[in-house]
Amino acid sequence: MGSITPPGSVLAHRLRRGAPGRRRLVLAAVLFLAFLATFAVDWALTPVADAATSSPSSSSAPASTGPCVVSTLNGCIQGTILDSDRKPTEGVAVAVTGPGSFTGSSTTNADGRWSVSIPAAGSYTVKVDQDSLPKGQYLTDAKDAARTVQGNLNANAGTIFQLSDQEGATTDTATTSVTAARFWQQFASGIRLGLLIALASIGLSLIYGTTGLSSFSHGEQVTLGGLLAYVFANQLGWNIWLAGIVTVLLCAASGYLQDAGIWKPLRKRRISLTQLMIVTIGLSIAAQYAFQYFFGASTVRIQQGNPETVTFAGITLTVQSYVAMGIALVVLIGTGLFLAKTRFGRATRAVSDNPALAAASGIDVDRVIRFVWTLAAGLAGLSGVMLGLVLNGVNWQTGLQLLLLMFASVTLGGLGTAYGALVGSMIIGIVVELTNLVLPGDFKYATALVILILILLFRPQGIFGRAERIG
Repeated sequence: MGSITPPGSVLAHRLRRGAPGRRRLVLAAVLFLAFLATFAVDWALTPVADAATSSPSSSSAPASTGPCVVSTLNGCIQGTILDSDRKPTEGVAVAVTGPGSFTGSSTTNADGRWSVSIPAAGSYTVKVDQDSLPKGQYLTDAKDAARTVQGNLNANAGTIFQLSDQEGATTDTATTSVTAARFWQQFASGIRLGLLIALASIGLSLIYGTTGLSSFSHGEQVTLGGLLAYVFANQLGWNIWLAGIVTVLLCAASGYLQDAGIWKPLRKRRISLTQLMIVTIGLSIAAQYAFQYFFGASTVRIQQGNPETVTFAGITLTVQSYVAMGIALVVLIGTGLFLAKTRFGRATRAVSDNPALAAASGIDVDRVIRFVWTLAAGLAGLSGVMLGLVLNGVNWQTGLQLLLLMFASVTLGGLGTAYGALVGSMIIGIVVELTNLVLPGDFKYATALVILILILLFRPQGIFGRAERIG
């Protein structure tokens, strides 16, 4: 007669069998609640203008003698004016007019900075007094002396006026005149852009190498990093270093959560790569609208105040730019050494080269892929923090604007190769910034599309990729 298993033992066995699934569910729920809590904090801190401030009466502000500091009762419009040699310009008068007959004024200090406090959100006109410009300095376009800026409470808004040593110069002529000084300035800006793009592109390349998936939502990981840094550093007043570390950790956790809750279950069901790519597009759109809902459409600044500039070897960059480039270089070198020297790094490269062979040799492919998603999201978040500091602002579509540059970098270097993504990012960054010598404004980003098309036509495997026979 067979033994009878006590009902309690059966129940315990079932509970033990379902424990891993429940633990994963609890972990996913905790991370998701932490993610929502971050947005809730920002939502609670967002100021709501009352009737008195939303409809201001006629008011005026005295000339600013010190830097403007934002609060729940005011915002700041500010900027920096540099001369034709990229040096600070002192004593330039700037006037600001806005809703309710508001008028304010400021004068640039020794660092070339000016700022005006505004009492309400709205559209403001910023005008430079051309008579106060230093002798021999002129606006690059005299018609551009007055600009419209959207101001908000508890936020900074900025605008930049360019000066030239040629009277009557226009934006078009200043853009097309190529000098050695401008070339080296744009070349340095290209190195800076390339390093920051590389932080996000390496993760994008590793994701493709280990899963074969081109993630169109990777740009939103960059945006998430910048916006979280804004919440911690600007809204909560944290130290920028602490805010950056926490932001990177939260972004890495979001990558872990994505793979645990979305990508691994879909892989187990053997969903095709085309369907997975469509999911990433939908995730990208959903994230963009979520960012816009919680943070608005305006550009927000991680740090208050105007950035300080440093001139080295004839190249002028902000202090944030030098720090960001140094951090990016250290992180990229560390990532390369990790992939080349550590056991887990070699396992990652093995999965990227041949997942089936790696699995047959005893490598836990799912564990490697989970790590890659976590690393990629963390690096993208760090890129968002650095870009927010370098560009002096971040908005809901910052990552989307850089997505084409990232894909062009990964394709140029070779899909699935981390070192190729680094080299491709540097090339794309330098070429895009040098294009600004002859093309105005954001037309320079179209260069990435041209490079991408040429790569696909003449060397589709990229610089470090291997040609493969199809069919």
